[in-house]
Amino acid sequence: MIRKVVCGMSGGVDSAVTALILKKRGYEVTGLFMRNWDSVNEKGECQADLDLEDAKYICRHLDIPLHEVNFIKQYWNDVFSELLKDYQKGQTPNPDIMCNKHIKFNLFQKYALEKLNGDAIATGHYARTDIGYDLDTVDEKKGVKLLTAADSVKDQTFFLCQISQNGLKKTIFPIGDLSKHYVRKIALEAGLEKIAKKKESMGMCFIGSRNFHHFIEEYIEPKEGVFRDLETGKEVGKHKGVHYWTRGQRASLAGCTQPYFIIDINSLTNDIFVAHGTNHPALFCQTFFTEEPHWIRHPPRLLYQDQMFDAYFRFQHIHPLVKCTATLTGGNGLIVSLERPMRAICPGQYAVFYNEDECLGSAKILRPGPSLYTLNYKEYIDNPKEFR
Repeated sequence: MIRKVVCGMSGGVDSAVTALILKKRGYEVTGLFMRNWDSVNEKGECQADLDLEDAKYICRHLDIPLHEVNFIKQYWNDVFSELLKDYQKGQTPNPDIMCNKHIKFNLFQKYALEKLNGDAIATGHYARTDIGYDLDTVDEKKGVKLLTAADSVKDQTFFLCQISQNGLKKTIFPIGDLSKHYVRKIALEAGLEKIAKKKESMGMCFIGSRNFHHFIEEYIEPKEGVFRDLETGKEVGKHKGVHYWTRGQRASLAGCTQPYFIIDINSLTNDIFVAHGTNHPALFCQTFFTEEPHWIRHPPRLLYQDQMFDAYFRFQHIHPLVKCTATLTGGNGLIVSLERPMRAICPGQYAVFYNEDECLGSAKILRPGPSLYTLNYKEYIDNPKEFR
């Protein structure tokens, strides 16, 4: 019988309402604040300390106990160090996905169940499962489905695409059926006005409002390289390292009358290839290659029956879903073919797959396939305006 639920408390409105809902449903709720990063921001403040004070305020208001656990070392080893490696390779990592995989739904959950004697955990993610609160009814053969949130704008299954089935079986998402507006309304009605009106945190937690270039050079030594025009091969500027840049990003180069955009990054030569125009055909491709995929419940039946399956896909949280067909490669990775070309698919990002409202899992992108520029090189040279 699931009675004691350990709720992840971040100091924000989503986790506050998560704990409130659980308490109203009769669960024995314990709050657990997780510290992953512990350094001061540009104002001399430690954001983790500020969030902890808000978490304490919430738990006092709700009359539930609060514990704190420190995963700074584990976060550095399993998430941040890997992020730095990806940046040095010219890739575009997603630390939120890795944090959920290695920390929140692994170490955090183990601590909650083993050290605090919880029966399950709950988080303030906008996501759902097909079993809801009925964790006692899990069919071990069928497994638990990760489902998209009722609020499609706030849906966070993208960031949960690498969590394990074991983690999902012991997790409740109480606000997955609610809109953000309604969550704030619940907090206001419960007397948590301070938390309901708190500004929502955006971006990477360890960067805060700092300039990314200033932040990253604290950890990666600058290494000068050149920007090269993709079409001419000529040097058009210099840069301080491939780790500052990502595919599709605008590169403001001195003395250039038209804006350049990052097309490709070569971490071996330290060359970054650029081209004019945010919609340059070299930024678009219709296929890409991935590492071995991670399936949350089980692999799509057709993948191993027919060596391919149809699904929907996105590689950024804000992108609409696009139809795709994924085919197994000899090395257990996937070749993904898209219904239409997409812009700036970057190595290091995650391809996340969906079947209707179920998040099936994901695979890390190794490289994009041939671009529209490559496929139509002669036509582009003859009629470049048609491609812009």
